[in-house]
Amino acid sequence: MEIHDVSDELDIKVKKYQRGEGADLESLKDKKLKGQLANKEELFKKSANAAAKAEKWLMQTEGGRLEPEGIEKTWRFHQQSIAKEVDVASRKNQFDLVLPDLGPYTLDYTSSGRYMVSAGRKGHLSIIDLHTLKPIKDMQVRETVRDVVFLHNELFFAAAQKKYTYIYNRAGTELHCLKEHGAVLKLQFLRNHFLLSSINKIGQLHYQDITTGQMIGNYRCGLGHSDVLELNPYNSVLTSGHSGGTVSMWKPTSQAPLVKMLCHRGPVTAIAFHPNGHLMATAGMDKKLKIWDLRKNEVIQTLPGFAKSLDFSQKGMLATSTGSFVQVLATSDSQDYSRYMIHTMAKGYQINKILFRPYEDVLGIGHSNGLSSILIPGSGEPNFDSWVANPYETSKQRREKEVRVLLDKLPPEAIMLDPTQIGNLRNTRNKEKPTQQETEAEKAAAIAAAKNVTLKKKTKGRSKPSKVARKKQEGIEQAKRSFVEQHKDDGVLKKKQKRIMDASDLPVALLPFVSRKTT
Repeated sequence: MEIHDVSDELDIKVKKYQRGEGADLESLKDKKLKGQLANKEELFKKSANAAAKAEKWLMQTEGGRLEPEGIEKTWRFHQQSIAKEVDVASRKNQFDLVLPDLGPYTLDYTSSGRYMVSAGRKGHLSIIDLHTLKPIKDMQVRETVRDVVFLHNELFFAAAQKKYTYIYNRAGTELHCLKEHGAVLKLQFLRNHFLLSSINKIGQLHYQDITTGQMIGNYRCGLGHSDVLELNPYNSVLTSGHSGGTVSMWKPTSQAPLVKMLCHRGPVTAIAFHPNGHLMATAGMDKKLKIWDLRKNEVIQTLPGFAKSLDFSQKGMLATSTGSFVQVLATSDSQDYSRYMIHTMAKGYQINKILFRPYEDVLGIGHSNGLSSILIPGSGEPNFDSWVANPYETSKQRREKEVRVLLDKLPPEAIMLDPTQIGNLRNTRNKEKPTQQETEAEKAAAIAAAKNVTLKKKTKGRSKPSKVARKKQEGIEQAKRSFVEQHKDDGVLKKKQKRIMDASDLPVALLPFVSRKTT
């Protein structure tokens, strides 16, 4: 009985990794094509079986979700009832930090989800270790802070303050003042490219390399005021939302947007991207929430409601916030999102930003009276890859990872809408050589054109018939000579290529003695 259960479980996992239905080989008459497709189907089957077996050993932790019984609804469960059923380690992730005089707050997590940086509008900056719930650094910069973002690890973070953007280290020491960015409204960090991007009050988009300090790009959006800036994790393309309802996508090596879409009939208030990069959620002042398929640039679902902040979790759940109300949408096998959980803050709390914590079933909330964290079962990835993000990394592992990611840093030119095209070369067609008949016909046409040339009549005996005939003969000889030289150059080029090929066939020890003229 146990063997049967194990085989059934393996079959379910294999179906998850299959690439759709197989080809109908019986209806094919071409034996060669039938054999090729049969080999491909066999390879697909082997890869699905290998992925299913690897999942059993490499991904041992399974993600859970709220499962209602009978007429129960998952969105009727409150945080108090969820906290009573979870373990102690998960229960400590549910907390409220009441800071009424320094808000509203915004926040950001590291890629591993262990550290959180928060910024109050009135100058309060802090870094918290979420494993121990102890503050690492707490400081007051005494001026307006609009946004904050971690850089490549928890040792550095950038804060968009009143006039300029500043970079601080973990100890709170100011390292750099980026005056070129101006009065920044939103910040984003491209981890694979080490680029700090920002958009300021006048609609300027900046890209700056934090490893060299070089300004990679500085463009005017030209679409009006924008305080919405989001990064697509799939291809590192930045997306900005504007007051005219337009959403534009940018890369640092292009002054014009890659894509410009009219998404709403009013200002865009929030944008979020699914981790797979194929889905985009937008919210606008027209009180509509739209989910887009970026592979076709089409709307696949429209929901009513206004949202000031949006965020996708690692498992594809979508969180929206309006006023003091948070709603989490989830999808099953179908593509339609429906209500999964809701949470209402205390009266008077106005939510500024929501953000899912990586590798945890936690949603962080920055609001007007401080910071909150609620439990969303099934939102985080249960299995982490220590090569990508390790929540338990030591200082030695952090140093080694920093060196590794710097060596693997991607150039700005690698940012494009379809990253699978990186490394592919365009197939160059070989220029077809004209046949001998075509060459002879072209030569005869050139000679005939040279014979029919009418020379300008000159005075004082320079237009004698003998001189005119001699000049026409010179034009005919010149037309013939051009074809002869072209044929001669092709022969010399072939001989030269042959000498180079012969030299490449020699042993390595003899290459230094080859004449340089062959290269």
